[in-house]
Amino acid sequence: MSQEGEQEQSDRKKYEFRKVLEDLKEYDGSGTQLVTIYIPEDRQISDVVQHVTQEHSEAANIKSKQTRTAVQDALTSIKDRLRYYDTFPPENGMVLFSGAVDSGGGRTEMVTKVLESPPQPVESFRYHCDSEFLTEPLEEMMADKGLYGLIVLDRREANVGWLKGKRIEAVKSASSLVPGKQRKGGQSAQRFARLRLEAIDNFYQEVAGMANDLFVPRRHELDGILVGGPSPTKDEFLDGDYLHHEIQDNVIGKFDVAYTDESGLKDLVDNAEEALADAEVMKDKKVMEEFFEELNAGDQATYGFEQTRRNLMMGAVDRLLISEDLRKDVVTYDCPECGNTDREVIDRRKSTPDHTCTDCGTEVEATEDDREDAIDHLIEIAEQRGTETKFISTDFEKGEQLYNAFGGFAGLLRYSTGV
Repeated sequence: MSQEGEQEQSDRKKYEFRKVLEDLKEYDGSGTQLVTIYIPEDRQISDVVQHVTQEHSEAANIKSKQTRTAVQDALTSIKDRLRYYDTFPPENGMVLFSGAVDSGGGRTEMVTKVLESPPQPVESFRYHCDSEFLTEPLEEMMADKGLYGLIVLDRREANVGWLKGKRIEAVKSASSLVPGKQRKGGQSAQRFARLRLEAIDNFYQEVAGMANDLFVPRRHELDGILVGGPSPTKDEFLDGDYLHHEIQDNVIGKFDVAYTDESGLKDLVDNAEEALADAEVMKDKKVMEEFFEELNAGDQATYGFEQTRRNLMMGAVDRLLISEDLRKDVVTYDCPECGNTDREVIDRRKSTPDHTCTDCGTEVEATEDDREDAIDHLIEIAEQRGTETKFISTDFEKGEQLYNAFGGFAGLLRYSTGV
């Protein structure tokens, strides 16, 4: 499989895992009755079954009858799922979640989920029983590749954060006490200048302290540090050796940035395009720039769910573009009177709405079988038509526009269709 194909499969799997994790994180158990088991690929299934059997036996000692029954039921459900596997788990291992979760009105329902072959190998066997499912290790596995430290500063404020794969994350900020260039009455120009330089030096030390605290513990993971701000501020900061020497040595570029608040971190990433040529967010930016060029000056771009779907069905879409933050379902309404088919895209967490046929006005009901994940719906068509799928981050301006202005669905076409 090509590198692009592997990335596409990885993005698809990450999306599917994220959907499950988002649901799991919302579940609550009454007491420590939600069971999570992480199984590495080299752990024999028979050993895991033996461990689960032992935990089931020890759960008999739980004083609360409700918790005891819930834990034992969860462990029984996990044992039943493990019967489907041979000697060892799938590649990269697997994670099982099971337990009685609150379904409202004082009721509970048993939930059991199995996630196979996570993006990175499960490193060690782990059994966890709590009022919440243990999802953090999986979330860390699914973090996008590439880790860059970001610093933006002028003499008034500074922000420090991360570029993690496609995600820009602001972490720490500081405001300075550097006085303006106009001195107060009664101060000599020489004394005022000295006080101002001391305040600047103190602020630079504070910013460096924030950066060192954040970056030094992860210095061996870093792909580089980017520093942004107006001249000469960023030059003074870097030339003054304020940063820890291992962090200073990892600075791969300094860039002019107009703003030094959280938006300045995004500007820094935008301006560091060459230094970040291999970063995932730059690949997203490039394809979105191509989309907007076609949208404004060409005729080989489409957007919106229905238009994109129609172009997919014709085999005209070269690359399907989907916002990473999108969480939508599509409901298909087949009119029994005139045979017309309508589709409606709705939020995942909303109930299925009533619908009136757009052709004949008949009220059409839909069942749960008529509802599916909108992204899965389009990707299935894309795979049948040989169309590449790209998930686009919202951590840059054009990525945000895909989500907010175009509904999260778009496509670059192989040829113009007029749709």
